[in-house]
Amino acid sequence: MQIRVLGCSGSIGGTSRTTAFLLDHDVLIDAGTGVGDLTLEELSEIDHILISHSHLDHVLSIGLLADSVMRTRKNRVPIQVHALPATIEALRTHIFNGVIWPDFTRLPSAEAPMLQLVPFEIGQTITLGERRIEVLPAEHTVPAVGFAVHGAPVARRGAFIYTGDTGPNPALWTRLHGMRIGALVIETAFSDEERQLARVSRHLCPAALGQELARLDSPTTVFITHIKPGEVDAVMSEIAALNSPHRIKALTPGQVIPID
Repeated sequence: MQIRVLGCSGSIGGTSRTTAFLLDHDVLIDAGTGVGDLTLEELSEIDHILISHSHLDHVLSIGLLADSVMRTRKNRVPIQVHALPATIEALRTHIFNGVIWPDFTRLPSAEAPMLQLVPFEIGQTITLGERRIEVLPAEHTVPAVGFAVHGAPVARRGAFIYTGDTGPNPALWTRLHGMRIGALVIETAFSDEERQLARVSRHLCPAALGQELARLDSPTTVFITHIKPGEVDAVMSEIAALNSPHRIKALTPGQVIPID
């Protein structure tokens, strides 16, 4: 079991791709522009998409993926898009409305659509084969979640934690208390120079990140995601100055994180 990083940037430009992770070969966690680097064959293998929230940088590839695989997935079950009810409502109202994009929850036919929208709740565990994906709380400007991907019950490395887009989030650390963590992917969208923007947009800056990581039980491998293009060196320098006990690195496209 593994996570492949398709995109981990806060926006686009050059080689920057927005958030998307591929769990094994058939599950997407968020569907930003990074999905576009998959081959048509790889896209056709995706059966589930888990969405953290409704913002465009996390959802814009859902409709394009559905369009691309409509012929190669003939006679297969719909791709299940798992999200909060509020996120599903946003997708129906603002994207799959026939104006921004065709409604692939009814295409190519209502009886055999490309997409099926499936609601989940915070605290729920979604079981996909041997994979258990827990829905974690997040604090953002729209209803949002993170995810914990759990491997086998006796996994050596511990869970893969993805915070999603979030500002300070006490409920997350309460849930993670006592949990064995193999890797924590946490956003830091802005530098400390833009800490006010981070605060109002419910993102993290390095100073806020340091306060959040102090809530972890023990030193952990931490990967930083959602940094804006061109800002990686500046943000990571400020994070290095925190002198945190955790092993902190910037997440990189193409990176593979094992889960077992």
